[in-house]
Amino acid sequence: MSMFSRFVAPDNSPVVLRNLDKLAWGRLVSNACYRFAPPFVAVIARGFDVSVGQMGIALMVGEFAGLLSPWIGRRVDGANRVTAMAFGMSGLFVGVVAAAAAPNVALFTVAMFIISATKVVFDTALIVWINDHVPYARRGQVVGIIETSWALGLFVGVAAMGLVTALLNWRAGFALGGAAMAVTGLLIVRSLPRHEAHAPATDGPRAHLPRNGWLVVAAFFMLLGAAQTVGIVFGPWFEDSFGFTSGAIVAVVVAMGVVELVGSIGSSRVADAWGKEASVRRGTVLMLAACALMFVGQGSAWVAVPMVVIFFLGFEFGIVCLLPVAANIVPAASGVGLGTAVGAGTFGRAVMSSVATNLYDAVGPVGPAVVAGAMSIAAGALVTAYERSVSGTRS
Repeated sequence: MSMFSRFVAPDNSPVVLRNLDKLAWGRLVSNACYRFAPPFVAVIARGFDVSVGQMGIALMVGEFAGLLSPWIGRRVDGANRVTAMAFGMSGLFVGVVAAAAAPNVALFTVAMFIISATKVVFDTALIVWINDHVPYARRGQVVGIIETSWALGLFVGVAAMGLVTALLNWRAGFALGGAAMAVTGLLIVRSLPRHEAHAPATDGPRAHLPRNGWLVVAAFFMLLGAAQTVGIVFGPWFEDSFGFTSGAIVAVVVAMGVVELVGSIGSSRVADAWGKEASVRRGTVLMLAACALMFVGQGSAWVAVPMVVIFFLGFEFGIVCLLPVAANIVPAASGVGLGTAVGAGTFGRAVMSSVATNLYDAVGPVGPAVVAGAMSIAAGALVTAYERSVSGTRS
């Protein structure tokens, strides 16, 4: 089955074409497990008899695992990629099962930390594997196709877990994710050729980010922080203001997944031609416009729901275009740049998990809309500054 590989150029490396589908399916399931909690934060909070703000703190602590990303990136640069992916997927399985079984919010927080940390291992190893086999000039297409799994993780994975939640409970939703992670993980470990996944002979693990690379790192913080600001409050917002049930939230999740899929596919087709940094800017402009309309139409479901969906279209397009930029900050050591950028992004998610939920409790959806819009502007400005700093130097 070639659901994903059919969309990349057929003259890519044979090892890429053979394995792209397995990797994308594993990434889809891992994304679903990682993305399940925020849309259903109010449901999970009721299960533990805590407030949405308290659950936001729990998710924030889990996201702090992203601070390990720079260290993880350096380790992946010097490791067998398949071994690193296998470790990450095993950890994801453990974390998801622990979340499903957690008797209290404290142990649930530990489970979220495990999920976040081991997902960084899996994601970094996967992207570095791609960098080993795909030249930078064509990387936008391959990364864009892989990143459709982010949208499909929501559209297919979170939607399925959400339906199980609506029928049974959120613990059963996590259990479904854990079972799928076990299956896809075993398929990848058994199928990927380890002899084609050794770390290259390089001094990359000792490399350091150039000064302008920190602009990309900061852009990751802003982009993922903005996404978390909206993503973690739209569930409680739609429940409180419009009376949405868990089933209705699933419908919104499906719509978000569809537009994110459009964003991923669109980025794979235009990022290399438009320029990766210019493409990121266009995504942030769409995010800002959506936030402005959220602010104006916060009391109308006919405005709020479409704007949340459009916001994530802009985010998906922007972040997919930014991934190959981050992986090329240090060309000889992809894991260093990517790991640091991903760490900054997950730190942004961590900070905004608490800020956004508490801001929502204090002032409603207006606060998160304003903050997400400001972070979108900042992300676009940082990427522009980076593009100018490297103008004329990239091969």
